Amino acid sequence: MRLPIITAIVFILLNGVVDYCIYTIIKKRAKYRWEEKIYLWASIILALLVITVVSLPRRTGSDDSLVFIMWMLFGFLSIYIPKYVFLLSDIIANIPCLFKRKRYNIISWIGLGISVIICGLMWWGALINRYSIDVKEVEVTIDGLPESFDGFRIVQISDLHLGTYRDDTTYISDLVAEINNIKGDIIVFTGDIVNRNTDELLPFVSSLSRMNANDGVFSILGNHDYGDYSDWNTIEEKVENMSKMYDLQKSMNWRLLLNETEYIYRNNDSIAIIGVENVGDPPFKIYGSLEDAYISLNDSVTKILLTHNPAHWEREIKDNKEKNIALTLSGHTHAMQIELLGFSPAIFRYKYWGGLYNDCKQQKLYVNSGIGTVALPMRIGATPEVTVITLRASK
Repeated sequence: MRLPIITAIVFILLNGVVDYCIYTIIKKRAKYRWEEKIYLWASIILALLVITVVSLPRRTGSDDSLVFIMWMLFGFLSIYIPKYVFLLSDIIANIPCLFKRKRYNIISWIGLGISVIICGLMWWGALINRYSIDVKEVEVTIDGLPESFDGFRIVQISDLHLGTYRDDTTYISDLVAEINNIKGDIIVFTGDIVNRNTDELLPFVSSLSRMNANDGVFSILGNHDYGDYSDWNTIEEKVENMSKMYDLQKSMNWRLLLNETEYIYRNNDSIAIIGVENVGDPPFKIYGSLEDAYISLNDSVTKILLTHNPAHWEREIKDNKEKNIALTLSGHTHAMQIELLGFSPAIFRYKYWGGLYNDCKQQKLYVNSGIGTVALPMRIGATPEVTVITLRASK
């Protein structure tokens, strides 16, 4: 929810220009004056409302106020993005006029239709698709995987961002039931359980406590879990916030890995589950240390790494001869909550934004698209993802 004030001002002014242009179009083409007046006053009221909303505190306000801001900004964008599309189409329709030819009215009508579709897609993504759980089955072949672990199933979820749901536990309860029905060997959560502070977790402790797997539930922290998006009166308050995070996850029977390693055993064989605290790219703070979590990274043990941001894999693990990590599991990107026909705008921010990747050493990375939402409460494509990863020994 970082929205610099200068960016907000520029955006509001730009939208004012768009409104003025569309107003002149309506004034020129409308049959009745009340049509242009309705548009004018609706635009003024909306602009005043948006100015008020962006002025509200996002770091110090209550969780309810944060959710209110999020929904208001979403509603604003669901109106103005279609306006931009329509205005662009109308400008294109007028290009023939520069050559003293008749304007292409059909282009304006097509632009209007596309604008309506975009608005509908955004609200479908907010009201329906962001609750549509997608269970993805993935097989990962690992060199040197002990035969006892051939067929071992890892259920991965990520990025719950629970504050977005306020105290409505219905969806999370349904999610837990879906996960438990999979009957995986372990469940892993790869960070961002809240938006700003640990208190967001409180209404969901009971639901999340019901999540279970034969070999346990493992979790790590993401960039949103450290209280860095809230303003604290004292350092002690922030420390207390983190202590509560540790205590609540323990009460849920989740094994929170803070630069630590746990082992899963099958007969005389074992694999290592490594969990690091957040290691990301700017502007995200670095809390984690892979070397602290596991000292002999080049040994022959099959290692599964949980790290929130896939940039960590790219920077420190990919093609690194000194590190032997069979599989890294990450989240963070959300696929920017938009994915259509295999394309996501996340590609412009993250090289590794969703799905399975591997380097020349066959060290693999899987990036989960997450469950919750941040900034905008919608998912267009990029549906909430539960990944079932089946490990296979190379033959």
